[in-house]
Amino acid sequence: MSRTNSPAWMGRPTPAVRVAKAVALTVVVALVVFPLWTVLATSLAAPQDVIANGGWVVWPEHFSSDAYAEILRGGIITRALLVSTGVTVVGTALSLLCTIGLAYTLSRPEVYGGKPMLLLVLFTFLFPPGMVPLFLVVQGTGLFDSYAALVLPFLVNVFNLVVMRGFFQSIPPELIDAARIDGAGELGILRQVVLPLSKAVVAVIGLFYAVAYWNRFFEAIIYFNDQTRWPIGTVLRQYVTGGASLAETSGELATASPQSVQMAVVVLATLPIVCVYPFVQRYFVKGVVTGAVKA
Repeated sequence: MSRTNSPAWMGRPTPAVRVAKAVALTVVVALVVFPLWTVLATSLAAPQDVIANGGWVVWPEHFSSDAYAEILRGGIITRALLVSTGVTVVGTALSLLCTIGLAYTLSRPEVYGGKPMLLLVLFTFLFPPGMVPLFLVVQGTGLFDSYAALVLPFLVNVFNLVVMRGFFQSIPPELIDAARIDGAGELGILRQVVLPLSKAVVAVIGLFYAVAYWNRFFEAIIYFNDQTRWPIGTVLRQYVTGGASLAETSGELATASPQSVQMAVVVLATLPIVCVYPFVQRYFVKGVVTGAVKA
């Protein structure tokens, strides 16, 4: 195929196009990095730098870790981080267990009642429960004012289930038939054949669940009467919207500026997900694209 007849996307871009792409990429990266850097710089700025810059610091002249020391000295932030860590770890493990089992069941065409069960699951996706019915269910089942209220009502996400089911359907049926001929049961097929081939989608769905559990904040406001049992997402909302009032009510001494404390909480709330994402990033595109092929 000649150069003149080649599609536009197959040709070598002109210098002007390459420069335009570089400029556009630089602008996008700057729009993403600059707010994150401002949050980090403000959290590490001394009170006089925060006051001199009107509350937002791009480059602090005097670095200070008082904001982190204030919120990590065993007060409400430390408890909130432990609560969120426990809810995220337990919730992600249970959600993956239930999602994998249900997705594998719905991906097998020989399962009796699989189609009606799939339609029932999709119905909950199209018509999700409202806040009041969900509150009544939580209260009626005895989950009120317990950490189970942050996990059990959200155990299976329909979108994640559909993506994982599509990935399981893309596995060649010859592999499953061969394992069945060798005498493996359904649990053995799932453990020895399906899951080793599904590391990408499991990593992606696990990240989705972990982010959802870590960022959950609104449910704690409704289901918990004791603020000391709130997760980090709820506490972060109170810090950002209420300033230093939460630190004052917890009995902690305010040695840093309120803006630095707020930004330090934001950094601590986002740091775990930022640290985990690079380890599953290589599975991200593969898992989503492959799982959506037959969804």
